[in-house]
Amino acid sequence: MKPLMQPYSRRQLLKWGAQGAAALAGLSLGPTARANQGYQRVVARPSLAADLVVRLDRDRLVGVSGGSIIADDPRFAGITSVGLGSAPSVEQIVALEPDWVIGASGFHTALAERLQAFSIESYLTTVDRWQSLETTTQDLATGLAVDPAAVLQETGTFLPESLATNGQRVLLLVGVQPILSPNRDSWAGDLLTRFGLTNLTADLQSQGQFRGYVTLSAERILEAEPDIILVVDPETNDPLTRFQGQPFWQNLRAVQQDQVFGVPYYGMVNPGTLAAIAQVCEQLASITQAA
Repeated sequence: MKPLMQPYSRRQLLKWGAQGAAALAGLSLGPTARANQGYQRVVARPSLAADLVVRLDRDRLVGVSGGSIIADDPRFAGITSVGLGSAPSVEQIVALEPDWVIGASGFHTALAERLQAFSIESYLTTVDRWQSLETTTQDLATGLAVDPAAVLQETGTFLPESLATNGQRVLLLVGVQPILSPNRDSWAGDLLTRFGLTNLTADLQSQGQFRGYVTLSAERILEAEPDIILVVDPETNDPLTRFQGQPFWQNLRAVQQDQVFGVPYYGMVNPGTLAAIAQVCEQLASITQAA
């Protein structure tokens, strides 16, 4: 598993994952762009949006975020980085003379408002389920005035043709202090359902700043007694290590039966890119087929 970008804290990464993964909400695509040739100079802040724009028409992308998932991808070589986090340099973005800036809803709202003063249109996305990934792809294609069919066809191949029917009960555990788990209002929670897995925290209400996630105590994890445990730790390449050090860990049946699997942060918690999503989907398919 690839190391995550630094120097961000686990709290920031989880918050961005939850925010970078929630239903579509956008400012106007612009009737002129729809009617003619689409936006020509695009800055895409979320890595998933940048990935989609590159797949739809690479020549339109003039600016991206500076995260590791983008920096390590040769497709983005030569494309200007406009910084990290929720407060990128407006001056740097404006200097690129974009006609469309794509951000994350709730994360880049202030940026979108500031760009209005420069007559630059913005579109804010969030993806908290598979359907919103498809809708986002379609809307970005509309803004670029291109056909999304090939991209939609590719993403459709990531999902199983039929759902698992053995009713495997799963807990996805994210981080250690605190231990979080997704409910149904999250990208991760919806993805588990797409593979026929019974998410044991699907119906729990999220609290605090991590929308779509609930905090679990050791007692609650033991009471749940899942058939399968999936673990994500945004702060380490080996997510199993820190969980194995927890006092309750060896008391879980899934641990005793070797039904514990580490999964990547990108693709599972934060959609990241289509390649990251495909990797996680392949892993989930393998787990459900073996169960």
